[in-house]
Amino acid sequence: MNYQTQLIAFHTLLKKEIKRIVRIWPQTLLPPAITMTLYFVIFGQMIGHRVGQMGGVSYMQFIVPGLIMMAVITNSYANVVSSFFSTKFNGSIDELLVSPISKHSILLGYVSGGVFRGLMIALIVSMVALFFTKLSIMHLTITIITMIGTSVLFSLAGFINAIFARSFDDISIVPSFVLTPLTYLGGVFYAISELPTFWQTVSLLNPIVYMVNAFRYGILGYSDVNVVYSLVAILIFCVVFYGIAYHLLKQGSRIRI
Repeated sequence: MNYQTQLIAFHTLLKKEIKRIVRIWPQTLLPPAITMTLYFVIFGQMIGHRVGQMGGVSYMQFIVPGLIMMAVITNSYANVVSSFFSTKFNGSIDELLVSPISKHSILLGYVSGGVFRGLMIALIVSMVALFFTKLSIMHLTITIITMIGTSVLFSLAGFINAIFARSFDDISIVPSFVLTPLTYLGGVFYAISELPTFWQTVSLLNPIVYMVNAFRYGILGYSDVNVVYSLVAILIFCVVFYGIAYHLLKQGSRIRI
């Protein structure tokens, strides 16, 4: 297939993913808005007054970038893992694999769907945050790069999880036992610099720390880690995960249930 045909195939897959997200919006777009509102009320309003300032700003402002990033991570991941596994489960993956669509087009189509949902959720959570605090962006380029890069990374991670999954239970293991702990320990609700030295060092082994801090730097101008290192880490993880996802898709040994 030539380039134009592959582009049409990619657009078709992306259009299908966007229609799916919009069609079931009570499941894909509404729950994050409600969940983040509860976080703002409980952590920002109730606990925030006792915490005071953190990172030179109010606690409410401090947690906003982390909560946006947490929503982007979980929803980008969830969109791809559920969508691709559903394709495996209902058997329509066979039609996709025997078609002349390249594996790159398939992978990019699903990942772009995850990125679309991640960005939509980021917009929704940002709008919710405006009801609780002022929100401004100090470094727009870093903010956009971090948000898109993180969404791509966890969309790829969701794709990999979907390939290995054999049942619907398998797609909930990683979010429950890996993604959620890493996110909550990734500096969403606290500054890493406030921790004892030992735990600061341990926290630096958590990749989500770099994503949250890079995004917080883009919005607030505050970061506990070097932003350049954060952006490089996101890029490296994206390249590695894309290579793994493409290899598994091309190999095809775990595609069918």
